[in-house]
Order: sequence, then C-alpha cells, then structure tokens
Amino acid sequence: MKLIAAMSGGVDSAVAAARAREAGHDVIGVHLALSKNPKKYRSGARGCCTIEDSHDARRAADRIGIPFYIWDMSDEFHENVVENFLTEYASGRTPNPCLRCNEKIKFAAVLDRATAMGFDGVVTGHYAITKESDDGKLLYRAVDPLKDQSYVLAVLNREQIKGAFFPLGDTTKDEVRKEATARGLTVANKPDSHDICFVPSGDNAGWLRDRLGSEVGPIVDEQGEKLGEHNGAYTYTIGQRRGLGITTPTATGEPRYVLRIEPKSNTVVVGERESLAISRIEGERIIWCGPASGGELKRGFVQVRAHGEAHPCSYFESTGQLIAELDQPIFGLATGQAMVIYDGDRVVGSATIAGTK
Repeated sequence: MKLIAAMSGGVDSAVAAARAREAGHDVIGVHLALSKNPKKYRSGARGCCTIEDSHDARRAADRIGIPFYIWDMSDEFHENVVENFLTEYASGRTPNPCLRCNEKIKFAAVLDRATAMGFDGVVTGHYAITKESDDGKLLYRAVDPLKDQSYVLAVLNREQIKGAFFPLGDTTKDEVRKEATARGLTVANKPDSHDICFVPSGDNAGWLRDRLGSEVGPIVDEQGEKLGEHNGAYTYTIGQRRGLGITTPTATGEPRYVLRIEPKSNTVVVGERESLAISRIEGERIIWCGPASGGELKRGFVQVRAHGEAHPCSYFESTGQLIAELDQPIFGLATGQAMVIYDGDRVVGSATIAGTK
C-alpha cells in the first residue's frame, strides 16, 4: 500500500513510520506545520509542532530511508482547533484541543489530501489497535493501558478509521524506545510532548484572558450569595477546587467546588462536592466508530477523561443525542469534553458532552 506517515518529530511516529516501511509499504513522511510562526507555539519537549520537531522528523525520515515533506496546515489548524478552543471557553465549556486536532487535522484534512494524491491511508504513532471484522475495520484500546490513546481517537468516523494505521498498538512505550535505539533514531529518548501546543507559556488562563478579556464577575453559591470575584469565568472549569478567589469562608470549613459557569451573566457558581454528582451524561455531535446503536438500549462503559476510569453504563441514542445512564454517580464533569463509549476494549463511538444530570 501507499501510505503517508504523519511524523510529529517524536519517537512514536518515527518508529511507526519505520515499521510501515519495513512491512513493505510505499511510505512518505510528512510533518504538519501548524503555525505560520512556530515561535508562538510551545518549544522543546513540550510541543509537537515546533521547528525543532520538524528537524527531528526530517532526520528520522532520512534514517528510515523515506522521502520527507512538510505540509502547511496552519490555516486549517487555526480555524478548526484554536478558534474552536476560544469559542468553547467563551461559551462556558471546557474543550479538548487534542481531540479536535485528531478529528479535523491529523485525519480529516491529512487523509483527504492523502486520498486525493492516490495514497491508501495515514500511519501515525498513536497507541491504539484496529481489527477487521464483518462490520468493517473497528477501533480498539492499545495493549499498554498507560499509553492507550483510543479515547482521543474516538472522534474518527468509520471512513477515517478505514484509512488509519496504528503500528504501535501492540507495543509498550519502553519497547518503542528500545526499538528506536536499535534502529539508530536520534529521537529514541526524546520526552513526550504534552500540554497545549499553541499556548507558549503554559498559562492557559492568561492566554485566554489576553484573547477574551478579563471582565470581573461574581462568584456565588447555589443560593446566589456573592462569595468573591473572578477575572474571567472562562478561566474556571467544573469541579475546580483551588484558586477560586473566594473571600467568604464556609461556616463548616468544607471546601467549595465550581458547579456551573454561566457565561451570559459572567458568573461562577460554587458549592459542595455532593452537588457535582451526576448519573446521566448527554452528548451531541455523535460519531460512531463502528455499527450505530440504532436507538437500542445497550450496556457498555463510558470514559470521560483521556486516562480516566471507564464507568459501567447503559447507553442509547435519542433525538440526535448519545445518552449514558451511569450505574454509579461520578463527580465534576465539564461540558465540552468527550464521552467515549466502549464495548469491552472496542470503541463504540463518542460525543461532545452537552449536559449532565
């Protein structure tokens, strides 16, 4: 097959590209330039799309022996990831930019371009597994639970999964680093990228204030009593306990948590932890990674954080929403995050959390 290897400049994508070529595929390495001015993005080991990363990716491609190109995806990234990040926070939600990047850039835009150029699919260094079945190609968890990335890949639709190849799904991170060393790849011991790549300082709240303003607003309890002030409701997230800016202590000394963010009134509502308990999750923008539920009530597991616990639930589709009824309540879930349904290790589908009860 003819495959595009998306090379971030890290060890995982380099080993994935090497494995694809070793398997006999016709492979071309591509690094995605996500900013017209990379200095505005995180540098060193903390980013995944910097000038240093592009140089690392080129050296890895040379070592593997495959052609290498840089694709300018800066406009698509800014529109679909950065602007979406700002819009979601301004609306009182807490987005996950890595999911949006996977959905809109690494697989939608790259796969569309690869297909138009006559390639069969895209190889990445994500830790996940795909398997062929009577229902087509399906997505599963990786064997390494500490590195499993099926949660952030659950935004891929069935056509995108069909064109996605994940050579590392059956391997642990330690094994990947050892393999990279044996292959002579200079990125063998390069630290993993983390945090939000387009926030250079790592100060998400400050970055948001610079772009959305810092309008002072009230912090109130569930009865509406004012307890303090904030400098931007969008810098808070559901379940947050520290750094709330409360000046009025509770009578019992119990900590308060953020319960709601009301962007129209620029208000942050806080209360006791028990008020964060939810037993029903409602998601919009459903993406099925396998056969759709068809509205039928089914049993499975729902995961609401990238490396969080998968919670037993009943789930069904209703009027365009994915509903998960939890067996046991969970606490502190923010709208804008992803809910991912699993059937054992198989990814059933995902949705963006729009409400909880």
